[in-house]
Amino acid sequence: MLGRLLFSRPVEAVVALPFGFAGLLVIGVITVAANGRLTSTGVLVLATVLVAVMASLSEPLAAPPLAVIGWFTVSGFSHPPYGDLHAAGSGHAAVVVATAAAGATAVATLLRRLGRTLARYSSLPAEEEVTLDDVTDPVPTVSVRHPHYFTAAGRLTTSSRLTGISGRRQLAGLVLAAVLLPALTAVLAANRAHLGLIDDLLLYLLAVLAVTVLGGFWPSVLAAVTAGLLLNWYFTPPVHTWSIEAPQNLLALLLFVTGAVTVSSVVHLAARRDAVARARADEANTLLALAQTVLGGDDTPDAVLTHLAASLNVPAELQERVNGRWTRVAGTPTTSGSTFHIPAGEHLRLSVDADAAASHRRVLDGYAAQAASALDRQRLRIQAGQAEALAEGNRMRTALLTAVSHDLRTPLASVKASVSSLRQTDVDWTVEDQAALLATIEQGADRLDRLIGNLLDMSRVHTGALKPFLRPTALDEVAPLLARNLDHGDMLSFDIPDDLPLLATDPGLLERALSNLAANALRYSPPQRPPTIVARPSGDTVIIEVVDHGPGIPAEKRDQVFEPFQQLGDQRSDGGVGLGLAVAKAFVDAMGGRIAATVTPDGGLTMRLELPTADHQRSDNWHPARP
Repeated sequence: MLGRLLFSRPVEAVVALPFGFAGLLVIGVITVAANGRLTSTGVLVLATVLVAVMASLSEPLAAPPLAVIGWFTVSGFSHPPYGDLHAAGSGHAAVVVATAAAGATAVATLLRRLGRTLARYSSLPAEEEVTLDDVTDPVPTVSVRHPHYFTAAGRLTTSSRLTGISGRRQLAGLVLAAVLLPALTAVLAANRAHLGLIDDLLLYLLAVLAVTVLGGFWPSVLAAVTAGLLLNWYFTPPVHTWSIEAPQNLLALLLFVTGAVTVSSVVHLAARRDAVARARADEANTLLALAQTVLGGDDTPDAVLTHLAASLNVPAELQERVNGRWTRVAGTPTTSGSTFHIPAGEHLRLSVDADAAASHRRVLDGYAAQAASALDRQRLRIQAGQAEALAEGNRMRTALLTAVSHDLRTPLASVKASVSSLRQTDVDWTVEDQAALLATIEQGADRLDRLIGNLLDMSRVHTGALKPFLRPTALDEVAPLLARNLDHGDMLSFDIPDDLPLLATDPGLLERALSNLAANALRYSPPQRPPTIVARPSGDTVIIEVVDHGPGIPAEKRDQVFEPFQQLGDQRSDGGVGLGLAVAKAFVDAMGGRIAATVTPDGGLTMRLELPTADHQRSDNWHPARP
């Protein structure tokens, strides 16, 4: 018994009162059946023990009704004819029963508090219920069981009541009882000659049920006790006294009160289960929306906690224990004075308002687990991105080493051989030979310059150091540079209309991009059909095409040509490491344009650039774009 009081929740009044009233009714029936063989002292002892036991096992609110009905039973069944309920003759019974109920309640309350204290500071199994004392309809409280659910202040929020009836409805039930019972009494008193006691009992029971449906359990208990007193005073002979002539009438009143309270208990439990079912449905819908949010791609701890705040209006933050201190990693801090911490992992916890934790604990458990999982996945994505960046860097370094070992050594070897030949003192070089060797040196140096320039440009792209400066630029300003800076640049032909709009571009980057495209076209074009650079306006953009008539590229490989260190068939040609087109695409993308490889109608490859016009980019507050 002591262990039960220490480590169990009290029985709710909605359950305890029907059982207590039924037990007192059984004592009355036994007393009547004994026909005087059970003394008044025996009735008092039995009723007092029953009231004390039920008061100790139930919540404190059940003690007053138990004491009242216990006194009613003792007073009515102390001696034959079991109907004298005069208060003056039963004062000692009232004192004894009330004292027993109050003492049992006080002792049980102290023992339960002791049990909670022991559960907090020991590993003894304890089961507590975290609820809210008052719940707004239609959302009921949600019970959560755990031995150590304490708020920041060190107090455990407990209540054994779980109701689906709001405080406003309970007040309305009390008002209905205060109006309906007197009105019904007046109507029945006026028709006393036409109605019997059974009729009165059924009509009062109907009124109590109406109060139960509207106000719930406690208004119905008050209405049942009040109805019993009204029946005794107005309709039980002798009327207008507390005495009852016939023992069966006293049993009928006790049966009425017990039945009314029992029916009220059933109605109240049904309403509470309905409210709990609605709360579970709301929780399921909330968790479903959270799962859809996570599965929809918004899979970060901040997104999870933002969804929590929007769904439940509960600010929360995810905390991580680092070097012995809790630090915030996502969410917003709570503004209330008391906070509640929900474990979310070995070193993670969700911090929320204590009141919110009491009413939404199941949902918050789900949010805590999702936030912790989202944090893990976010960190894994970051690590995967870093690993991918390292792998890409390794691939770039490997390709660079391959390029240096072959493509860069070829022009260096030709320059070295030409210089060594010119330095020979035992050979008399003619003027033509010297000019040819010098031309070879110059071509090798130019080739090295382009290769190293492309390598440096690609390095700028990968390190994020590329910052274009866009300004209105005429294509006629850039085109002459191509002819001067490229080997065989004089072979290029241009088809640029005079009225071509100005481009919103970086002239230097555009020149480098077109140089790489033109160099690639010159490399693969036959001498009799040199490449052509064609430009034309197209709405808010200008289309620039570098057209060659070389072998072309298969359709399935056109996207691959823009990858670093890639050439057609991955075969290295003279003077390149496969960076030209990759650098050109990076520059065009940085300037806000687009580039694509298409087929030349009569055979070959056409590189098509699309850049915005300056008129399209310019506005009253236009300024050069920077990444």
